[in-house]
Amino acid sequence: MVHDLPDPKSSSVTSYVEQMAATVPSQAETAIADTALPYKLLLSCPLGLSPSQVSVDFDESYDRIPHPDTDSENSISEIWDARIQKNASLFNGKKFRYAGCSLPNERNGSTNISLVALHLGLTDYRTFVGTNLNPLWERFLVPSEEGEAVSLTNLLLQYDPVRCQHTSSPLGNGAVVETSDKRIVILRRSNNVGEFPGHFVFPGGHPEPEEAGITSHQNGKSLTESELINRKVSEEMFESIIREVVEEIGVPASALSNPLFIGISRRELNVRPAAFFFMSCCLSAEEIQQCYSTAQDGFESTQLHAVTLIELEKLATKMPGCHLGGFALYKLMLEARKET
Repeated sequence: MVHDLPDPKSSSVTSYVEQMAATVPSQAETAIADTALPYKLLLSCPLGLSPSQVSVDFDESYDRIPHPDTDSENSISEIWDARIQKNASLFNGKKFRYAGCSLPNERNGSTNISLVALHLGLTDYRTFVGTNLNPLWERFLVPSEEGEAVSLTNLLLQYDPVRCQHTSSPLGNGAVVETSDKRIVILRRSNNVGEFPGHFVFPGGHPEPEEAGITSHQNGKSLTESELINRKVSEEMFESIIREVVEEIGVPASALSNPLFIGISRRELNVRPAAFFFMSCCLSAEEIQQCYSTAQDGFESTQLHAVTLIELEKLATKMPGCHLGGFALYKLMLEARKET
């Protein structure tokens, strides 16, 4: 069952934050600091955050900065053109770019009542292919030390926006879906997908700017207009993960609990970030298998598995780094719940 979270307007938020402070285990700090891991936890929220506790600061200042080296910058178009020639079905689309996060009250005296604010810009799939997926992707990184994990309002977070300022870094998403008989849903990716074919992943995809009515940045916005856009983007963070789960595994939205945001993981290979959520499903593993046979986006995967935690531990080595990080976030959530 998903634990009910306090309304951020109530005084119980203080106790919630105190609980979070007590339940951020040392394992989280180890996961963030250990550079040998194939992922880095950029943000860990072990008790899970509801939509009202997560805000978004969507701004042009969080967009990618072009690389000063002309050859590197030109390679983006060259790589995209080559990919198009091999696969004419590829199309470019807008994506949200992850540029870090902060406490809302750190941002120019904002009175926002959320516990964490995500900094998002705008990018596209073409630039992602040409930077993060570039064979020479490390050329787009700026030498920088990210330092140790910092605990702000007891949310463990770490990010150095300078290091990835030249990469597209679109924010993906993934959901840890727990069945009514306590299994975890994972998918085996199709061999026809662009990234990590044949690997195990959690259901997910991307929040979509167009779903929030965004096709570009709007200059000269009033404060009210900016707040409205930020709210729409924040809503899309949660609505998109429900949409992805429904489309990929075929369960009806009514069978899912409200998503809880548990953090952001970044794959060290290609510095690929993804936001992860926890959701419970009132259907059993067997019932979900039946739903999967008619899933709208079932072509993106070849198999659905509903596994125990022990089984998932064994399969985790066959996950992309960002999803392995998502599994680490889920385990931190389980540890936190044992102590509350």
